[in-house]
Amino acid sequence: MLPRCPPFPLNRSGPGGGSTPCAPERSIGLAPQLKATTGGVSIGTRVLPWGSRPGPAGGAYHRRMPTIDAGTADEFVAAVRSFVQRDVLPVASDLEHADAYPDQLVEQLASFGLFGALIPEEYGGLGLDVATYARVVEELAAGWMSLTGVLNTHLIAATLIHRYGQDDQRRRLLPRMATGEVRGGLSLSESDAGSDTRSLRCQAVPDGDEYVLSGTKMWVTNGERSRVLALAARAPEGITCFIVEKEPGLRSGGIEVTRKIDKLGYRGIETVEMTYRDHRVPASAVLGGTGPGGGLGQGLAQILGGLELGRVNVAARGVGVARAAFEAAIGYAQQRETFGMPIARHQAIAFKLADMALRVEAARLLTRSAAERLDRGERADIEAGMAKLYASEAAFENATESMRIHGGYGYTTDAPVERYYRDAPLLMIGEGTNEIQRMVIARGLLERYAPGT
Repeated sequence: MLPRCPPFPLNRSGPGGGSTPCAPERSIGLAPQLKATTGGVSIGTRVLPWGSRPGPAGGAYHRRMPTIDAGTADEFVAAVRSFVQRDVLPVASDLEHADAYPDQLVEQLASFGLFGALIPEEYGGLGLDVATYARVVEELAAGWMSLTGVLNTHLIAATLIHRYGQDDQRRRLLPRMATGEVRGGLSLSESDAGSDTRSLRCQAVPDGDEYVLSGTKMWVTNGERSRVLALAARAPEGITCFIVEKEPGLRSGGIEVTRKIDKLGYRGIETVEMTYRDHRVPASAVLGGTGPGGGLGQGLAQILGGLELGRVNVAARGVGVARAAFEAAIGYAQQRETFGMPIARHQAIAFKLADMALRVEAARLLTRSAAERLDRGERADIEAGMAKLYASEAAFENATESMRIHGGYGYTTDAPVERYYRDAPLLMIGEGTNEIQRMVIARGLLERYAPGT
């Protein structure tokens, strides 16, 4: 249990590299007053100065993003870890096996302010740097990976609105998204357009000052409970991103949740098929507007830029699952005895444990590298792809090795190992398959190391 601490301001490292104390007169609460009730920690009022607006679709930002003081970040991450240990682990397996949505846990995420983790302070969010956010995701995934999915697509949608949206969209939506009152989602993939995003068939037909949306989307996380969806649809100018507002539930206007998709793992969180039947949205729903230099025809570039953040999230999930599988294995291996000694002392098992620990550390470092590159305002498609690729494979390999170390016990639902084994494969598929990641990495490397550059 962490000691209870008095409120204190968050220190930030600004564009000049120095520590910038928070201005008390501009301080806000982190949901509110950043009270991390999970471990008894109260991280008090703080301010996140100047959230810079990211720019090009390739993922670069206009300015370096400020970073949180290391001590503050450590304490916040420790509070999340305490929450996971106390409130998540005791119920995760039961909720997961029942495929039950974790309403109470999600409300606790909201009380932490995590729905506003990457939303700037000026819109009521925490404005965490991506490196700290990745550490938070690791802790949540180590407890129950499904919780991280509630946040991921929500924050991708919020990032797209902040990065490319018009002032009205940002002022109206981001404060409510920061509290979790408005949940966000990403509506990109279709049954015949997953990795091949340019094959999207969902149509956006202009009709006066409105667009009529028609098509079916797959694999929509938060689809039923969301109030805002970042939707990719084909307009006359090309693939365009629309910020679609709706009411939570199975039907809203011309939008219908037509199927809940049952899954091997990643249970307890909704994954749905959504159908748009002549659903009308105002032209102002176009992300970036319809005027010159606006968002018409720019949707794919915008969303793919936002997926850099999603890939860091998936990489951090991989670190969390890989770590949980390793910790379960090394704990069990020191208790289970064969031939008069703990199995951890047998070289065959000891070598497995060494490799598992290596994967965790390597995956964490790759994830940190990608996150810090985003925080520096640099393009990170290569680094995010590397992190997502390696960490997801590490999670799957560690889950498999953990099950082998646990033997028959690992194959039962009495231990969480079987859940790691079912959750891990999603990470190799979601946010772009690992085969696509290799293409992204190779293409980026050839561009970065082109002769004469």
